[in-house]
Amino acid sequence: MRLTKKGRYAVMAMADLASYAKDKPISLAEISLRQNISLAYLEQIFMKLKNNKLVRGSRGATGGYILEKPASEIKLSNIIYAVNEEVKTLNCKKNSKRGCNNRSTKCITHNLWDQLDQHINGFFEKVKLQDLTKVNQK
Repeated sequence: MRLTKKGRYAVMAMADLASYAKDKPISLAEISLRQNISLAYLEQIFMKLKNNKLVRGSRGATGGYILEKPASEIKLSNIIYAVNEEVKTLNCKKNSKRGCNNRSTKCITHNLWDQLDQHINGFFEKVKLQDLTKVNQK
């Protein structure tokens, strides 16, 4: 099971944005410095977040990004899926007639990994971006 760097960085950047963008847009350079994420990588991530209507950008000297909707309405799963990530614990496709490891049957631990997959993705469905900003404010 693996959540890639892109998914982790997207969540970190969105948590930063939710924490600092109270009344004004936040530049990617600011997020880059605070979170130690490459500016070029953030630009790629934010293009996907913008295309999925999670952030809105503005140009100019005071430009940057703000959340498209309140942090209380953005689930971590929205962010992870927006950057084309998927937390996957199975090697096979769940609904495929082919089994694990390209065999005709499912592997002996298939149900275990499937339950873990459901648990992890259910967790990301329940946690909101606002929950991360509350943790950082304590």
